Amino acid sequence: MGFKAQTEAITRRIARVIHKGYGLGAGFGVNHLFSGIPERNNHARRRSRRALSRINRAMTNLAFMKMHGLGNDFVVVDARRQALDLSDDQVRAIADRRTGVGFDQMIVLEPAKSERADVFMRIRNADGGEVEACGNGARCVAITIMKEKGETHTVIESVAGLLDAKAVNGGLVAVDMGPANLEWQDIPLAREIDTLHLGITLGPLRDPVAVNVGNPHAVFFVDDAEAVPLETVGPEAEHHDLYPERTNVEAAQVLSRNEIRVRVWERGVGITQACGTGACATLVAACRRGLTERAAQVHLDGGTLGIEWQEDNHVLMTGPVATSFHGTLDPSLLS
Repeated sequence: MGFKAQTEAITRRIARVIHKGYGLGAGFGVNHLFSGIPERNNHARRRSRRALSRINRAMTNLAFMKMHGLGNDFVVVDARRQALDLSDDQVRAIADRRTGVGFDQMIVLEPAKSERADVFMRIRNADGGEVEACGNGARCVAITIMKEKGETHTVIESVAGLLDAKAVNGGLVAVDMGPANLEWQDIPLAREIDTLHLGITLGPLRDPVAVNVGNPHAVFFVDDAEAVPLETVGPEAEHHDLYPERTNVEAAQVLSRNEIRVRVWERGVGITQACGTGACATLVAACRRGLTERAAQVHLDGGTLGIEWQEDNHVLMTGPVATSFHGTLDPSLLS
């Protein structure tokens, strides 16, 4: 085998590894790439090893942005040019607030599948699991893509569907979160039941409303949101048998026809500073119960979102976003 053929053989093997999404670090036999290449052709081996080293560094030194919406925080990584396939364990390692970066959700930007969209947003919870929707994350992605495009509008694709987003006055971002799903099978629930009155009782939490705004929610109305021991009743509600895919949990206190105080236990995460879909679900639930108008200010631990349940059944969410810092993930987190 000549030098050119040898180099091409190694390159093809590297390409196959990348195409299949394998890591090139610990556990991968690098010498396999050089099988069949004579030991005496050190020049071909050195050139190919240098190329392999550059590829390995590119795959393991992963750049990210740390962003948040009202304290609901995210690690945002761009996988539009280089595919990224992280295991649940890797996601959990990055999410660890003591030894990793720390986040409520990881947002992975991928090439859009729809011709209407600018980007596909993949969402991983801190426990490693993938979820369908994230309102605060959608605003962070929207501002990132709008800055790239130099425009004030973008369309984001997610597992839950297409989300229209635009910049509005005051540095805020408005996102059309799509329709509110209210039928039991669309939540989904384990059996046919009136979604306006589920009849669940867990300590101070009673009779929630089920809403799906891209992901499932159980909205409990309470007299005092601050008094609810969400750290104990939240996980019970999340894993209730009525929700086969588990659920996000809201403790909501109606302050007026246009204001609601909400605390959130997020599925796969725990108590968070804010939850965009939770705010949307709460407003829809309150309106269905006749407790509020179709638009309200929803006050979460981290700040306030403006929510409107429009006449076409779509839910519009408006709020701020912020970038905390940029960084690079250490290869040890990806091993």
